[in-house]
Amino acid sequence: MAIAKVLDTALSIYMWLIIIRALISWVNPDPYNPIVRFLVSVTEPVLYPIRKRIPLFGGIDFSPLIAIFAIVFLQTFLVQSLIQIALRLR
Repeated sequence: MAIAKVLDTALSIYMWLIIIRALISWVNPDPYNPIVRFLVSVTEPVLYPIRKRIPLFGGIDFSPLIAIFAIVFLQTFLVQSLIQIALRLR
C-alpha cells in the first residue's frame, strides 16, 4: 500500500511540474533562471521522446498534454492495481 501511495504522490508532483513548465513556456521565460532550468531538466527526459514522435500542429506542442494523459493512465490503472493487490494481501 505504501508503494502505491508513494507512486501516486510522485506521479502527481511530476504532473504538476509538467503543467507549470507548459504555463511558463507561454511567457517566454529567461532560460538562465534556476527555476526554469530545473523544470526543463526534470521534464525534458519525458517530453523530448514524445515531441520526437508527434509533430507540432500549427506550432502547438502537444507533448505536455500527452505526458499528462500517460500519468493519469498510470495513476488510474497501475496505482489502483497496486492498491487492490495490497488489499488482497491483508
